[in-house]
Formats: sequence, structure tokens, C-alpha cells
Amino acid sequence: MQATDGELVVRCLEGDQDAFAVLVRRYQAAVYATAYYYAGRYNGADDIVQDAFWAAYRSLPQLKEPDSFGAWLKGVTTRVAANWLRRNAPRLRNETPLPHRRTLSLEEARRGGRDVVGDADYERVHLAIDALPERYRLPVVLRYLQEMSYEEVSRFTGESYDEIRGILNRANKLLREILVRKQEEKEQGELPWHRAST
Repeated sequence: MQATDGELVVRCLEGDQDAFAVLVRRYQAAVYATAYYYAGRYNGADDIVQDAFWAAYRSLPQLKEPDSFGAWLKGVTTRVAANWLRRNAPRLRNETPLPHRRTLSLEEARRGGRDVVGDADYERVHLAIDALPERYRLPVVLRYLQEMSYEEVSRFTGESYDEIRGILNRANKLLREILVRKQEEKEQGELPWHRAST
């Protein structure tokens, strides 16, 4: 049986470093997705992830509800990301982030990449996600790009399971509208991307 977040936190506070390693593995993808969401670049996301887990480890004694570790960790990650952005804002103005790149899984490579969405389509989907209202973006990234379950997204964001389902349902409708509108605009001539309204 898998230990709960609360049990692992208690073990960490009793000095079990392996318990914190389990929490890191459990939340690494979500923390990375959150960090990348804020930083918009791989090297910045790596720095934020490392700093977020270090800050969480140091602050663990202040966690009042051990079973809410995921939502608490999201808060730690967003604060670390905000601090990182403030420290690095002058340098970032002169930097161009790397474009989104999709890697092939071993199975896709064996099939010769025939089932893979093209780079242009992949880029359109990323731009559409970026055009979503802020409240929808992180759950979409966690669910569809990081392939986390509804329960994992709920645990990490601190939202209820039903709220996450509702957010993702509304986000999917908006994504479809955005992508259809962009396809129609493309057929009539390119227009710039803009944020969707709720």
C-alpha cells in the first residue's frame, strides 16, 4: 500500500529522508510543469524546481496539514517562481526562450513517428493553451501535457476533484473554440493570438 502524503510528511519530520524522496518523485512532474509555466524556459524551470523542493524541505515543520502537502507545495513553487522572475527579469528581457519541442516516445519512434502530431500543430496547441485564462492553464498543462490523473491534479492544486473536472471541461471547450477560430483566421489570413475570455 502506498503511503499518503500526510504519512510521508510525518516520517520526514521524524528524520526519514527517504520519505521526502518519495514526495519529490510523486510531485516532480507537477512542480516542473508549474515552474515551466511561470518561467517559460527550461533552465529557469530547472532552477525553480530545485529551489522549490529545497524551500519545501526547509519549511516542512511549518506545514499545518500534512495531508495537504501537494497544495502547499504548489504555493511554495509559485512563490519561488515569482522570486525567480523578479531576480531574473532584467536578463529575461534580452533572452528568447527555446520553442516548445515534442520528443518522440520509444513506441512512436518504432512506428516511424507516423502517429505524431506535426510541429506546427503542436505549436498551435501550445499557443492555444497560452491563450487560455490563467485559472485554466496550469490544470490543462498538468492533465494533458504531464498526463497527471484528475486526482493528482486535484491534490497538487488544492482544488476539489469536481472543480478540476469542471475547469478542464470549460478549458477543453475554450481550446476547441480557440483552435477553430485560429484555423478560420488562418484560412482568411494570419492574425495575432490573444487571451480567451471566460
